[in-house]
Amino acid sequence: MVGFEPTTTCSQSRCATRLRYTPDARSVTGRRGAALDGVEVSSRPGGDVKRVAVVLAVAWIGGSDAWAQVDPKCQEVANAGPPDDYDALAQQEFLLNYPALYTSFSPVHGPVPHDPGHGAIGIDFDVVPPLSCERRMQLSWTKTEDTNKTPLIPRPRVTFAFPAIGRMVPYAGVAYIPPITLFGTTNVILSGEVGAGFQLGELFQIGGRFHATSQKTVGDIATPIIEGDPALDDLYIASTFGLDLLTGLDIDPVTPYLALGFTDASTFFYIGDDDKVINNFHPYFGPSLSLGIDGLVKWFRFGAEFYAAPGGHSLPDDTVESVKPASRYGYLYTGRFRVAVEL
Repeated sequence: MVGFEPTTTCSQSRCATRLRYTPDARSVTGRRGAALDGVEVSSRPGGDVKRVAVVLAVAWIGGSDAWAQVDPKCQEVANAGPPDDYDALAQQEFLLNYPALYTSFSPVHGPVPHDPGHGAIGIDFDVVPPLSCERRMQLSWTKTEDTNKTPLIPRPRVTFAFPAIGRMVPYAGVAYIPPITLFGTTNVILSGEVGAGFQLGELFQIGGRFHATSQKTVGDIATPIIEGDPALDDLYIASTFGLDLLTGLDIDPVTPYLALGFTDASTFFYIGDDDKVINNFHPYFGPSLSLGIDGLVKWFRFGAEFYAAPGGHSLPDDTVESVKPASRYGYLYTGRFRVAVEL
C-alpha cells in the first residue's frame, strides 16, 4: 500500500480526513496534467485499485495534501480503521456489483403470470437496502461513498400472456425507467423477460423464464474528493441477465411461488474527476432466489417477494487473486412489490 498519515477535522455538518503522502521516485499524471508524487504504479489489478484510490485522493495541482469526505455518521467507523481482513479490491467491487443486483429483474409473479390472452400494467417497487458505514468506506478507509440516496425504486412494468399452446402459456414482460434526474443523478433502466408456464391440474404450476436488464446512470456518483471542488459527472453502466425455474401453487386468489436460478452481472464505471475507468475483476455470477406470492382480486393484481442473491462471481482475468467468501464481492437480500391493473 502507498503510505499516508491521516488526520481528521470535523465541522458542524461534516468531517474530513487529510491525507499526506510521502513522495518517492515515481509519479503519475492527473486529469489536469499535474504530476502526482508518491504513487506506485502497477499494471496488475491490485495496482489499478491502488492507483485509482491514490489518484482520487491526491488529485490536486501543486499541493501535498488532499481532503477525503467522511459522512459524520461514519466517523467512528473511520476512526477505528479497517478490519484485519480488509481488501481494497473486494470493497470496490462490492460497490460496483451492488447497483447491478438491486436493479435485476426478478419475477414478482407466479409460473403462469396470467390467463392466456391477458396481461397487466402497473408498477414494481424494488427496495434498496441501505449500506452500512463499513460497506461505504473507500480509499483505504478514508472516504465514504454516498450510496444511500433512495430506499425504493419504482419501476413501471407491463406483462402479457399469449394464447396457450397445449398446456404451455408463453409470456413476456418489460419494465422501463425513463431518464429522469433524481437525487443528482439521471438513471435509465430497461428490463425484459420471456418465459413459459404450465398449469398441471388445478393446483400445481411450473415454468421458466429468461430475464435481462440494462442500466445507465449519469451524475456525480463518486463525489469530489476535495470539498469545494466542482462536481463532475460520472458514468455507471450495468447489465444483468439470468434464468429462473419456477414452481407455484394456484390457491385462488393467490399463488405462492418459488424461483431458483442464476444471475450474471457486468459493470462499467467511468469517474469524471480523473478520467479513470474502473474495471470489475469479480462481476457477480451466482445463484438467485425469489420467494413470494402473486395475487389477483377482480382487476387488481398484487405481488410481494423476498429476493436473494447470496454471492458468487466470475473471474474474467484468472491471474487476479480472490478472497473468500465470494459474497465479499457482492450479495443482496431485499424485498420487491408489485401493484397492477389486470387487462
